[in-house]
Amino acid sequence: MSMERQPDRLRRRAHTTYGLVASRDNNNKVSPCQQEADSQGGEAQMPRLPEDIWCYIHSLMPMRSAARAACVSQAFLRSWRCHPNLTFSVRTLRSNKKEHIVRDFCSKVDQILKRHSCIGIKKLNIQMCEGYCNSYLDSWLQVAVKSGIEELSLSIPPIAKYSFPCSLLSNGSGDSIRYLDFTGCSFRPTTELGCLRSLTKLHLYHVRFTGDELGCLLSNSFALEVLGIRYCNGIGSLKLPCTLQRLRYLEVLGCCKLGMIESKAPNIFNFDYEGKRIQLSLGETLQMKELRLSFSGSVHYFSVELPSRMPNLKVATISSHREIINTPLLHSKYLHLKSLTILLFAGTFPPAYDYFSLVSIFDGCPSMESLVLDVSQYEMEHVSIFTDPSELRKMQGQQHHKMKSVKIQGFTSAKSLVELTCHIVESMTSLECLTLETHQSSSRCFEPADKSNKCSPLPIHILKEAQRGLLAIRTYIEPKVPAMVKLHVVETCRRCHAVEL
Repeated sequence: MSMERQPDRLRRRAHTTYGLVASRDNNNKVSPCQQEADSQGGEAQMPRLPEDIWCYIHSLMPMRSAARAACVSQAFLRSWRCHPNLTFSVRTLRSNKKEHIVRDFCSKVDQILKRHSCIGIKKLNIQMCEGYCNSYLDSWLQVAVKSGIEELSLSIPPIAKYSFPCSLLSNGSGDSIRYLDFTGCSFRPTTELGCLRSLTKLHLYHVRFTGDELGCLLSNSFALEVLGIRYCNGIGSLKLPCTLQRLRYLEVLGCCKLGMIESKAPNIFNFDYEGKRIQLSLGETLQMKELRLSFSGSVHYFSVELPSRMPNLKVATISSHREIINTPLLHSKYLHLKSLTILLFAGTFPPAYDYFSLVSIFDGCPSMESLVLDVSQYEMEHVSIFTDPSELRKMQGQQHHKMKSVKIQGFTSAKSLVELTCHIVESMTSLECLTLETHQSSSRCFEPADKSNKCSPLPIHILKEAQRGLLAIRTYIEPKVPAMVKLHVVETCRRCHAVEL
């Protein structure tokens, strides 16, 4: 065979042997490794190193690069067949024929796995494309999921209705599993699954299972540290046993049928919940340091109903879709809370809600240093201070000597909001920075701006209320701001919205 034909032979071998094609640059020049292969009779000369060193070097390379390197070196060919990290997706296994994308994808995965030793696989990530056959995935998992695997990620189009074969993780095969990440499939663990003694992270996204089935897994996952459940609509209750001594992070988002979370795990550090209002029983919360709650009435729940024994809580984000009851007065509760963010979603608050009632939270968080309050509304239905210019209310209480930064987004002329802001200015002796931001466009122009770069448009009624909010700041708040406090007022973009006004 002539020297000129060797690069073509190498490329054909890359395709037929590994399912991946070594690519050329835009000028169709032969790559340096292929040139070296030509000069050495088809084999790139590599330094003489022990095979385990080559395997380690190879394991640090991305999968496509590892497959390309295997085309020009016997040393890399052997280590490629033991490559520990396999990621199969349409992106990593690019196809030039979009009309045959499923067939091409399945063919390449088949070729790779047939020639891979399937010994020493540490990470397996399969992202299936729509239109595949479940039998393909069953056979791949049977081949690739062996004892010693540490990470398994599986993403399935929901229409496929695939059920993960839990038997693959039984009989000791799952002893080494540290991370499970499932999307779009059914996951039905039973008591026969046994103990996943190394499992530290479990992420379930759009996965079908019941609370009892998940309980079978959790009761035998003593090393679990992170549990994330998102949009899993089959679960009605979540019970965390006391055996989860190492569980630090719990995330439950968007599970529409969930009615209860009962936790006996004593060392949860970070809790994130979003959905409808449910029964929350968090048990011992002595280790809780970060908290995020998002549901209707969450501000009232945070103020009144949460367990009072959160002495180590440092950061809290409370998002409420609707607050009907004003925030009540409360005594010191979160003694060490440093940072608080309250998001009151647009268009969900009745005119009767009193922003000034949020003053009680300050007394309940005596160590707070940073506050972010988002009160953006599509329709400003609260009583404007220009409609009722009577004397502003004041709250008699202790001064706050820890607060340094306050930011209010979506500032309007609502009288109760002006009263709250004046209270902040007058009672927080340590305040260093106050930022008041009127309603802003969802996308904003950059400076220096050109004619094609503009903020997204805003309805005229929002722009007019932003102007009233700005006037309220200048009239009622700015004169009360102490000289040592930096006041930063953010207006709507004058350049983009001047014509609209």
